[in-house]
Amino acid sequence: MDTKSERIIIFDTTLRDGEQCPGATLNIDEKLTIAKQLARLGVDIIEAGFAFASPGDFEAVSRIAQTVGTSEGPVICSLARARHEDIKSAADAIKAAAKQRIHTFIATSDIHLEYKLKKTRSEVLSITGEMVSYAKSFTDDIEFSPEDAARSEPEFLYQVLEQAIAAGATTINIPDTVGYTTPSEFGALIKGIKDNVPNIDRAIISVHGHNDLGLAVANFLEAVKNGARQLECTINGIGERAGNAALEELVMALHVRRQYFNPFLGRSTNSEEPLTNIDTQQIYKTSRLVSNLTGLLVQPNKAIVGTNAFAHESGIHQDGVLKNKRTYEIMDAQLIGLNTNKIVLGKHSGRNAFRTRLKELGFELSENDLNKAFVRFKEVGDKKKEITDWDLEALVNDEIQQAPDLFRLELVQVSCGDRTRPTATVILRNPDGEELTDAAIGTGPVDAVYKAINRVVNVPNQLIEFSVQSVTAGIDAIGEVTIRLKYEERVFSGHSANTDIIVASAQAYVNALNRLYAALLNKQKQQQVGGGV
Repeated sequence: MDTKSERIIIFDTTLRDGEQCPGATLNIDEKLTIAKQLARLGVDIIEAGFAFASPGDFEAVSRIAQTVGTSEGPVICSLARARHEDIKSAADAIKAAAKQRIHTFIATSDIHLEYKLKKTRSEVLSITGEMVSYAKSFTDDIEFSPEDAARSEPEFLYQVLEQAIAAGATTINIPDTVGYTTPSEFGALIKGIKDNVPNIDRAIISVHGHNDLGLAVANFLEAVKNGARQLECTINGIGERAGNAALEELVMALHVRRQYFNPFLGRSTNSEEPLTNIDTQQIYKTSRLVSNLTGLLVQPNKAIVGTNAFAHESGIHQDGVLKNKRTYEIMDAQLIGLNTNKIVLGKHSGRNAFRTRLKELGFELSENDLNKAFVRFKEVGDKKKEITDWDLEALVNDEIQQAPDLFRLELVQVSCGDRTRPTATVILRNPDGEELTDAAIGTGPVDAVYKAINRVVNVPNQLIEFSVQSVTAGIDAIGEVTIRLKYEERVFSGHSANTDIIVASAQAYVNALNRLYAALLNKQKQQQVGGGV
């Protein structure tokens, strides 16, 4: 591979590894929405899912390949274990994409070989060559990962990688699967691979890592200095356990400190050429979209995309920033698409102005979704005199992240105060179209609403998280409610936005219950099919 004027390839695994975060399960339409935004963001590769895992995963990968996998768009990738059936399923799912990749993997650490695979090193070497070669029969773009590479014996790891490249792998991914390594160790691992794998010049070195010790981004940046040229990451750093390396942190670290990283990529120190293909002004919008659709809130002090990332409370800091932003800010908020709260529309604005502004914000809606969003816009316009870009984003995100339409909230009414017991009445329409009404008393208005909804829906669940955020300042602000429900070992999220926080709370709860109820129906269907074989 040419080492002159290289760039960093961004491999986004939000829809595969990120979705494995508890409660982050997405339906197919939501995955497609995120995939379209990832394409606008400019990621090089979208790992769209694990096609063999379930019929739903296969369909999601296939839909993304068909819709987002254009000749101008990103590479569409599916994960596959080093097994014939997995690889064939991956190949079938991505076949509609103009640019396809199969990502296959097998563990190489002694602890995984002994307790998980129950295979010898020689068996793993043989499987690696055979399965990479099989994947190569479907597409030229093959990525191979030795799972738990960071805890694998280096000499054996070198042998496995050499075998994978010889069999046709064009990208070699080095995962820190359990988030155990440190930057200096990870950098040395990448350097060891470059120095000791004879045919490494025929492949791109990639890295994948988890954030269990809070070191994932630092590990990746050290890997870049030692020859890694592809970074596998997720939006907001979501993923299993403590999550993955965060895309926005990696991209902005490489952007802000490009003079430092330029020489490691064969560039002059002062080169202004971007180190990635990412459109940084799409970062904040992408972060918000993923947060809303997954129900996983971004902590306020989160680097780059947290609400406090560009806030200054200290008087000394405020004074410095007013005189010159560079005194305490190393990047401009507008660089990530976080613009000022510009007022653009009001209740008298027409459909064309509404559509035009949404396009400027990066939303490409179908006519049906546009109509629904416009109705919501008019409703909010009657309640709020001034509607901001942030309000528009909240409304549109709320409309496009539709949960299964099983139970529908028709009415919610509450009575509360310091001299009365909070009481709620709700009317829901069930999946058969029947209207059901019930009422309940709670410790507060939201508790009363949830108890009343539970009496109607009658699906067992445990509320494990309830969060309210104001989209903008002001007493008339739109409030966003995110909740998470637990049923057995699964977690289901719900989200809604409304100027009435009680209504938003009820809608978010119904959204989560619909996801839970849909999962129960799907489980029943699978059991019925299984019982008939």
